Amino acid sequence: MVLTTDVNFSTIIVKPRNTEKSVRLGEQNVYTFVVRQNATKRDVKAAITALYNVTPVNVNIVNKTPRQYKSKAKNRRLTAKGMKKAYVYLKKGDTISLV
Repeated sequence: MVLTTDVNFSTIIVKPRNTEKSVRLGEQNVYTFVVRQNATKRDVKAAITALYNVTPVNVNIVNKTPRQYKSKAKNRRLTAKGMKKAYVYLKKGDTISLV
């Protein structure tokens, strides 16, 4: 499903991902976002351009699969949700304010 025809690009990007790795990559002009499961690289690139007024050089997408684990407190199986992450590479000098 191609989402580039949608006018509202804010639905493609769910939220910025704020972890130690993403902060470290942010210093190298690589920003990490959680995106919708059906979003493509082209959709993410168009959304970043529309929302933050910067042109990404490259976009990489990583699918994190859901995993099952055993609860330590109660003896039952739980499922951690999966997600789709997008690594957005910018030109030197371009920045995105995530605050």
